[in-house]
Amino acid sequence: MDERQFDSDEYIVIKALASPVQIIGLTRGDYTKPHHTENLDKNEVIVMQFTEKTSAIKIRGKAEIYTKHGVVNSGE
Repeated sequence: MDERQFDSDEYIVIKALASPVQIIGLTRGDYTKPHHTENLDKNEVIVMQFTEKTSAIKIRGKAEIYTKHGVVNSGE
């Protein structure tokens, strides 16, 4: 297991602007691989957090992603 520190208080918010939006959680460690998938319909919102297991989040589809760094649009 990768022992690097992560900010467990950091959340991101994803709002689907169209259907479907697929969200894939990717693992930490020597081999990055998908470990969890969520599907959102238009106007659904999910709040996500990076954890000891999740090092990255991949988003497919048209969505707004809100982070402490600002807002990013995907799927444009």
